[in-house]
Amino acid sequence: MIPTASKGRATRHDWSLTEIEALYTQPFADLVLQAQLTHREWHAPNEVQGCVLLNIKSGGCPEDCAYCPQSAHYEAEVPRDALMDVPSALEAAAAARAQGATRFCMGAAWREAPSTGKAFDQVLDMVRGVRALGMEACCTLGMLNERQAEALAEAGLTAYNHNLDTAPEFYGSIITTRTYQDRLDTLARVRKAGITVCSGGIIGLGESRRARYGLLQQLANQTPHPESVPINLLVKVEGTPLADRPDEDPLELVRMIGTARRLMPASYVRLSAGRMSLSDEAQALCFLAGANSVFMGDRLLTTPNPDADDDMRLFNRLGMHLRPQGAEAAGASLPGHGRS
Repeated sequence: MIPTASKGRATRHDWSLTEIEALYTQPFADLVLQAQLTHREWHAPNEVQGCVLLNIKSGGCPEDCAYCPQSAHYEAEVPRDALMDVPSALEAAAAARAQGATRFCMGAAWREAPSTGKAFDQVLDMVRGVRALGMEACCTLGMLNERQAEALAEAGLTAYNHNLDTAPEFYGSIITTRTYQDRLDTLARVRKAGITVCSGGIIGLGESRRARYGLLQQLANQTPHPESVPINLLVKVEGTPLADRPDEDPLELVRMIGTARRLMPASYVRLSAGRMSLSDEAQALCFLAGANSVFMGDRLLTTPNPDADDDMRLFNRLGMHLRPQGAEAAGASLPGHGRS
């Protein structure tokens, strides 16, 4: 559970790039120590939220995100599957719950969620079903209009994921089929509807450190902060424009997580895509720097992920445990945050 005021300290929403750079580039041990102390002030120190992400509609997306094998613009070997039926999605949610996950996330490869009709009604039924299992329900369906956000809120959606991916100045190098403002507008509609926000980004796209500071600034200066901040490490997939990118230094991921923890102390910082390329020691440093949520299961949409048994072995080695079922949702107790 997150303390209501954490000893009276308030969160900030006016971070400058210079301040963020100073946090990010300080000696590594200093950053990790500061991040761990901040983490302990706001969160249970050895608890991790387990989440499972299910791909409910695969491939054929009209967006040209350079990292994404689901884009119709590229020749990645990803099947094009129609929207999953509701019983199959809820069966997967029940299996995720049995593995210890408390949040079930459903992703569909759409540029924007369908405005009307059977497909969107199916998603609403999935949300209701996940909530009936006692789990948090999260969706990532592309852009939303106000009516869709309100309908998802009415169905009980806990959180909506819509990543900013990178800083505004680098965004056009990665995506051209929608604007940065499009993404911000969707986040604003989600927030207005009373749904909590899940938004983060990716490192390893070829961005500069300054672009990383810019992404963190965009996230940390939102009021309130996103309740969940996924930090992804690029997963290189054959057939996408970024398939031949050099490997990113794992310590840069730790710096990104530690800085996010310092900037957004109440948020869940989610260690997301890219864990298959990390050693156990690198993952341990990410947790030490303030990551307190992971995606479980052997797939993240279309890319590989450690299976639940591997995660539990690592957590046992580190003396960590999954957040228990029924625990309070991220940000739910904080003034001004959305519904849980």
